[in-house]
Amino acid sequence: MGLDVSKLVEELASLPLEESVKLMVRKFIAPDMDKAFDAAQRILCVAPHPDDCEFGAGGTIASLARKGKEIYMVIATDGSLGTSDPGLAPQKLAEVRRLEQEEAAKILGVKRVLWLGYKDGYMPYNEEARAKLITLIRALKPDLVLAPDPWLTYEAHPDHRNTGLVTVEAVAFSSLPHFVEENLVAGVQPWGVRFIAFYYTAKPNTFYDITDTIDYKLEALKAHKSQVGSNWAQWEALVRYLAALYGRRAGTRYAEAFKLLPTALLHAIPFAEIV
Repeated sequence: MGLDVSKLVEELASLPLEESVKLMVRKFIAPDMDKAFDAAQRILCVAPHPDDCEFGAGGTIASLARKGKEIYMVIATDGSLGTSDPGLAPQKLAEVRRLEQEEAAKILGVKRVLWLGYKDGYMPYNEEARAKLITLIRALKPDLVLAPDPWLTYEAHPDHRNTGLVTVEAVAFSSLPHFVEENLVAGVQPWGVRFIAFYYTAKPNTFYDITDTIDYKLEALKAHKSQVGSNWAQWEALVRYLAALYGRRAGTRYAEAFKLLPTALLHAIPFAEIV
């Protein structure tokens, strides 16, 4: 006997709203959603600046890399303005931060770090940046993309907002061949990303256990000496505190938090916020 979809939908709709939405998504749209991280073979983390992937998802990246996943990072800007020292030239800081990022990525087990090449503070929200990311997504073929949540309440930094927005649009459009048509001419085929996970989010729906890899996260963060070297004790306390808070939600000692969405929910879906 075939599935009575209309009856099932009516039953789901009769449940409390959040429970109903979550069950509907897992039954009809993304039955593999709860396995999105562990099922992914290639993961791309997009960062506004050097160090953001480490702060937002370093423990998760280290865990996935040690499970044999291919991890890539794309850094949107050069981090050249990340100092309070007026005597430190932005060009010099950019060089320092590039080396720090490469070292941190090595600690986490990242396969390759790529750079979009924008100046710190000037990450654009435009077609060029989106096209760059679409092309990279098609070339790398990630199953899962990590990015800062562009809708984080009170986020003042335009690099964070713009990186998140450009990334989510690139994820939504990378499977459509007539976006960035020059890719077809170059032999770069469309690619459909299965899931996007936002870090730095105020509305997490997924918690990843990093109890076994928080030390790798901290070691990778320490590699960003230009950012954390002068007050490492405070940074370590903050990182452990947040990981412990998220760990309580996850039922583990330490965790990282994400707003995980199937890409099918990235357009004209009014209930994506409560998935």
